[in-house]
Amino acid sequence: MSPKKPKVKKVVLAYSGGLDTSVIVPWLKENYGCEVICFSANLGQAEELEGLEEKALASGASKIYIEDLRLEFLTEYVFPTMQAGAIYERKYLLGTSMARPLIAKRLVEIAEMEGADAVAHGATGKGNDQVRFELTVMALNPKLKIIAPWREWDIRGRKDALEYAAKHNVPVPATETSIYSRDRNLWHMSHEGGLLEDPWNEPEESMYTLTAAPEHAPDEPETITIDFKEGVPVRLNGVAMGPVELMTALNELGAKHGIGRVDLVENRLVGMKSHGIYETPGGTILYEAHAALEQLVLDKDTLHFKQQIALRYADLVYNGQWFTPLREALDAFVQVTEENMTGTVRFKLYKGNAILVGRKSPYSLYREDYVTFDEDDVYNQKDAEGFIKLFGLPMKVRALLEIEGAGASKYRSPDYSNFKRD
Repeated sequence: MSPKKPKVKKVVLAYSGGLDTSVIVPWLKENYGCEVICFSANLGQAEELEGLEEKALASGASKIYIEDLRLEFLTEYVFPTMQAGAIYERKYLLGTSMARPLIAKRLVEIAEMEGADAVAHGATGKGNDQVRFELTVMALNPKLKIIAPWREWDIRGRKDALEYAAKHNVPVPATETSIYSRDRNLWHMSHEGGLLEDPWNEPEESMYTLTAAPEHAPDEPETITIDFKEGVPVRLNGVAMGPVELMTALNELGAKHGIGRVDLVENRLVGMKSHGIYETPGGTILYEAHAALEQLVLDKDTLHFKQQIALRYADLVYNGQWFTPLREALDAFVQVTEENMTGTVRFKLYKGNAILVGRKSPYSLYREDYVTFDEDDVYNQKDAEGFIKLFGLPMKVRALLEIEGAGASKYRSPDYSNFKRD
């Protein structure tokens, strides 16, 4: 075991109840000589919350906070990210990334309330989560010491952790037998490790925990509607629901039809690539629904600019830079775009697909009388001639200059009609 660490008085640990964080409790006491308080956030991880208090206290914690943060998670983190259209590397809907700043924020608040001088987390030294946790702590209370056992201890894997747990009489979760590393919340489920470490391997069906296989999904499509008010989903199939209730119901619908599976080799912030599988059934539908409303409501320049900032927003979220001036500034822009994002979107859910089949909004900029091929009083087709001449004028001038100098535009295809091979 590593040498004794500098003593701290009290540590608040981000605690999941899994093997790693269960072992961290006695390790902190042994190496830092401190009191350990655990904190677990209910973000919708279902059965993973069962028996947490008993596990924490049996591991040596003096107390544990278990708090339901699902509503705050959705309204303050998930929905703003969805409204921004933020998607990391074209596929990842940022389920884990969005959760970490919220957990760390509450970790800091509890530490301040308890008079603790340190916080700790169970993220490894190879992953993104260590950055997300620690940047949040630095942004909110840089005076707190941050302890990351995976960067300090001699434990190198599951076998070492089990041996340490047995030595210190730490109750090990009986269900922890999966070869995969997983993270679950109300937005998604992620899977890493095991067979997935080789990207050529097809994921085994038994790995998936939320979604049905598309080929085994119902043979008949299911039509649903989602109502938005100022960019926030408020009704599912015409029934008014709060965010948690709506997200839960939409997850069930999406999972039933095999929607939201993503296979991604992504670039981690720490410099390496990793292979993960994500299940985001309800979130996939929500992203598609919100984008469908944007097509109706936003003007061209705003929509196109928003698509650009979505990339930057996704990087900020993925990199743990939630509590930054830039993210707040981008949010201010996004919230202006949401003022008229009210309407209804209709989908058919069928074997892994959310098929858009209708959308409407009282703020729609789409006008059938403008785009019709019939005669109308709004658009004179003869006006297009002048527009095209002006729009293409730089191209015309360049071509004229090239013809004057070289005899032809550089974009003219070579004439091979007289070409003969020897």
